[in-house]
Parts: sequence; structure tokens; C-alpha cells
Amino acid sequence: MAEEKIRRVENPVDEPMENSSTEHEPVLLEEVLLFLKEGLGEKQRLRIVDGTLGLGGYSEAMLRKFPQAEVIGIDRDMEALRRAKVRLEKWDPRFSEVHSNFGDLRNALAGEDPVKFDAFVFDLGVSNMQLSEGQRGFSFQRDGPLDMRMDPDEDAPTAADILAHTDEKELSRIFWEYGEERHARRIAARIEEGRQRGETLKTTGDLVTLIRGCLPEPVQRRMGGHPARRVFQALRIFVNDELEELETMLEQLPALAADGCVVVIVSYHSLEDRIVKHRFRAWEKENGWGKVLTRHPILPGEEERERNYKSRSAKLRAFRFESKLRRNVLPEPPAGFAGRF
Repeated sequence: MAEEKIRRVENPVDEPMENSSTEHEPVLLEEVLLFLKEGLGEKQRLRIVDGTLGLGGYSEAMLRKFPQAEVIGIDRDMEALRRAKVRLEKWDPRFSEVHSNFGDLRNALAGEDPVKFDAFVFDLGVSNMQLSEGQRGFSFQRDGPLDMRMDPDEDAPTAADILAHTDEKELSRIFWEYGEERHARRIAARIEEGRQRGETLKTTGDLVTLIRGCLPEPVQRRMGGHPARRVFQALRIFVNDELEELETMLEQLPALAADGCVVVIVSYHSLEDRIVKHRFRAWEKENGWGKVLTRHPILPGEEERERNYKSRSAKLRAFRFESKLRRNVLPEPPAGFAGRF
């Protein structure tokens, strides 16, 4: 069984090294396909949702592996959609794409008939494409504007806006809650000191310099990674409402799942993984909707960790729906997040 592939990983790192390839290699791809194959059986027609299309690596592999499959790819990043569409045009009409975020599954898939699907796949990480392009603001290794929006065309606050207008106490909370940054208060205090002097953090380099400047060298050496890593993670999660998007997606997904539907989610930090683990467990134990296929998360093997730097912090969990009980009603969407400043 697929769960026998569990492996251990130490010292996860969230960002590829500077000389890593910018081509996105799907993480735990073999394991994802194995769960789909074992869970879906020999259905004559498959309808699969790739909820985080990115550059199309998972979608291409699924289209190749399952000749009977139709794949719908969802992404909020227009540049990723454009590149994926070019990559997957040879699979037309079995592939189609939707510009949306996965937290809005109900509307993204509203035009489909029937609105029931045999599998959902989600990779919750940032793609190498986004990390490699400094102007997107995700990378602490490449200088660029502090943006960090998954959809840069969206009229939403950037990371620079958050750092400029959020008070010290709230910044500290963001760094601690979303990045598990032990030095959150010290970093937030240094940001506030700079603002009092009229300084503005405009680029990723500005933020990295500030963080390095307020943490003693011995502290940085003990951090086991780049000293800005957790703050960048926290800002990215907050800017894009990533945890709220994940919660909302998991609320909407059951009503969109056909009997036998397999859900595979790859996450990259404990906050996401905890949400997925608890929701899968609730679907099984409290709702009686199906079975958790991964009692423990599936981790990448040593070979993949060496080949694909992004995979080092990856965890895969899977669930299979088996019952229609109370899954035919979509919940009302939660009120949008407002009032950040």
C-alpha cells in the first residue's frame, strides 16, 4: 500500500538554493499517482481537479497516467496559468484551466456538469517559478519588491503594505502564529523602531537586512536555516490568507466529491498539515464520510530530497470518500477577511 512509503526527513528548508533549477518538479509525484490509482480503481471516466495547477506538472502526469481522465486545473496566478496552458495544450480537450483560488472551489467549478469529481490534488507550496522571480517578492535570496501576492493583479495589500501599516503587536503575532518565529517580538520591535525614524521596508533585501541586523550572530547560526525564512513564510501566509483559503476549501470540498473520490494534499509546514490532518480525521470519525488513507504523513525519500530541494519539508496526506451521507449541501462561504489595518 502507498502508506508503506513513509520516510523521515530532517531540517526542512522552505526555499531552493540559489543555483537550483527554476523548473517546478512535482513533489511526491509517484506517491500522489499511487494513491489515485489505488483509490480510483478502474473507473471508465475520471474527473480530476488539480486545485493548485502551478506549471502543470501534476496535471500532465495525471493525464498521461490515466487516459480516461479529464483534468481541471485551478490557479490564482495568471502567469502560471499561461505557462501551464501552453505546456498542456497537447492534452486538449481533456484539460481545461480556471483562474481562481482553491478556496473558492464552489464558484470555480460551478460551470461543470455534473459538479461531482473523482479526485482532488493540492500542492500547497510556492512554486520554484515564483521563488525564482525576484519581482514577485517571495524569495529571501533574491532582491525585489515586497509583494508576495499569489495573484499580483489582485487589488489586495502587499507584504510591504502589511509591514508599513500593521502595529508592532500584530506584526509580532503574525510572525509567531504563521511563521512560528521565536524572535517575533524582537523583529517586530525593530520594524517599529525603523518606522519611527521614517524608514520604509520596500524590498526583500531591506527586510532581510533588518532581520540579520537585529539578531545576534550566534542566534542566527542556531536557527538551522536562513534567518529570514520564517518571517517570509508568515508574511506570505498572511498576505494570501492561505490558512483561511485552506479551511474554506476543506469546507466546500465534500459536497463536490463523488463516491470513491480521493483527496491528496501535499503541505509544507506544520500549520497546514495540522489543518489537513484534523479535517481528514473529522470526516472519518465524526462524519462517517470515508477513510483516512494516511495514518501518518508520507514524506519524501532521500533521493527526492537531494534532487528536489523543495520536497524537504513536504508531507502528503490522503482521504477517500465512501458515503454520500450529508455531503450534498454546500456550506455558505464565510464572510471575506477585512480590516487588516
